[in-house]
Amino acid sequence: MSKKDINKVKHINLDSIENPKFLAALNYEELDVLASDIRSKILEVTSNLGGHLSSNLGVVELTIALHRVFDLSTDKLIFDVGHQCYTHKILTGRKLNNLRQESGVSGFQKMEESPYDVYEAGHSSTSISAANGFAIARDLNKEKYNVIALIGDGAINSGLALEGLNNIAHSDHKVIIVLNDNGMSISKPVGGLSKFFANISTSRSYNRMKHGYQRVFSKTKFGRWILHISSKFKNWVKRVLTSGNIFTALGFAYIGPVNGNNIKKVEKALLRAKNTKKSVIIHVNTLKGKGYKFAEEDETGYWHGVSAFDLESGEPKNKHEGMVSWSHVYSDITALELEEHNDAVLISPATIKGAGLDCLDNKFANRIIDVGIAEEHAATLASGLSLNGHHPIISVYSTFLQRAYDEVSHDLARMKCNATFLVDRAGLVGADGETHQGIYDEAYLASIPSVVVSMASSIDEAKALYDESFNNHGPFFIRLPRSIVVKQDGFNKIKHEFGKWIKVSEDSKDLVIISVGPVLNVLKEQLEKNSIKVTLINAIYLNPIDKNMIDEVLDAKKIVIYDPYSTRGGLVNMTMAYLLEKKFKGSISTYCVPNEFVRQGSIDQQLARYNLRVEDVVKDLKKAN
Repeated sequence: MSKKDINKVKHINLDSIENPKFLAALNYEELDVLASDIRSKILEVTSNLGGHLSSNLGVVELTIALHRVFDLSTDKLIFDVGHQCYTHKILTGRKLNNLRQESGVSGFQKMEESPYDVYEAGHSSTSISAANGFAIARDLNKEKYNVIALIGDGAINSGLALEGLNNIAHSDHKVIIVLNDNGMSISKPVGGLSKFFANISTSRSYNRMKHGYQRVFSKTKFGRWILHISSKFKNWVKRVLTSGNIFTALGFAYIGPVNGNNIKKVEKALLRAKNTKKSVIIHVNTLKGKGYKFAEEDETGYWHGVSAFDLESGEPKNKHEGMVSWSHVYSDITALELEEHNDAVLISPATIKGAGLDCLDNKFANRIIDVGIAEEHAATLASGLSLNGHHPIISVYSTFLQRAYDEVSHDLARMKCNATFLVDRAGLVGADGETHQGIYDEAYLASIPSVVVSMASSIDEAKALYDESFNNHGPFFIRLPRSIVVKQDGFNKIKHEFGKWIKVSEDSKDLVIISVGPVLNVLKEQLEKNSIKVTLINAIYLNPIDKNMIDEVLDAKKIVIYDPYSTRGGLVNMTMAYLLEKKFKGSISTYCVPNEFVRQGSIDQQLARYNLRVEDVVKDLKKAN
């Protein structure tokens, strides 16, 4: 519709929506206007608060159609991942005005927010397995409702999604799977399946022929008999026209491809799927970023997840002159390491752009492997490279590294495979909330033999750790936080012995503070500003801990362990256990993230929630004195 036509149609106040029932009374012109208004709202909110933009702009019509065809107060809709549920939230009576803020709605499905949110996920590829569980429970309970999994073309490539598909295909528990194919996951999807989706238009021909055939012969009794006995012919036609269609080969009914940005066409496909007796795949094509020029033309994934930006120019609102993210610091170092080590190979599970590594592609394209959303594969692939003379560098977000725990233990550490892991977003991450916090890796990695875990407090330390990781130590993990640091030109070479902690200051033998990461520099400043004399130790190596350094401070009256980047299971518990083993007689204070799932909010709000800001530590020390 043109802007002129849109202005003729009555607009709905999005903030007045209580539930999706109003959709049934709207005609298609009114629905198109509603879709346009929802897009405007999503753009307005994300430009002010940040959030997942492109994916949400792409699924507006698809989401409206889902709510029109299904009664989602009874039927179950599971989003994969969930970051594309903004339209769903608006239609179910939630306002996006405080999206991802401490007191606002989540950027993902959240069961406590609404009965329309029946599942939660921040990691990809879970929807099909979860939907399988919902469908089995429904049938065991003798209940009647539809189970719909909405999954993207990037997510369905994952091993977990394929395992779910395989299981559903061989069961009698019907699931409707809507495959949202927009040619992008975060950035462009990779692998054989993505090529298959791009060429699956042959299945459209099959579906047109099949339904025309059924329509003609189902009108008479004799015709229905012909339909019954012609299954062999139908299967032959199917084999010819759907060559390579993995879904029909598995046994799913297949509908599509369908224009996912056309409400009427999507509804028609959904209704057919609703009436199908067996599990069905609906393949819809949508335009990621639809309605916003910059997002529509994005091929790198820049507009997938955004910080606040100017709508007209597309430029970020909050620029930090003279600062750089830790991700980009390590990206610069990675370029140097790839230059120096011809045997180094960079591996990423679909986070090349998010980790700031996309700038390396032109120069080192033959040594950069994007495996897609497949963290387990990334780790085991690294073991194969390592055992054959190459040094893998695996860049992965902390929250996604959890999925590869077994592979790190069994396929890398057990065989002492040399590899460098850049654990991005380590520590609290802010607005994405419970599903994305990077606070657990320190503890679970420390449970694996032959694993080194570290964290730099400065850019020079970052370079030193990265260099050290090439010196045959087995799997070597370098944690980096989601924060910024003052940019510097080049690196000052520092000599530092492997496995050793660093005494930053030694002004008191009675009070010892053991800390780690960039926050240590802020802590040092505040201690000096408040004239608090301490021995300050930089625990640059988190596993194994430096027991010799701890032995040196056993005569202290008080030891404070400050690690706001991890739960207790990391540096805090390992250090405390050794202090107890050595029968330390002084007092111990600890500051770390509780072992719980941390709600959304800014990183500073999350730190304040748990008394973990530097000023909180300094205040407690002053009070104790």
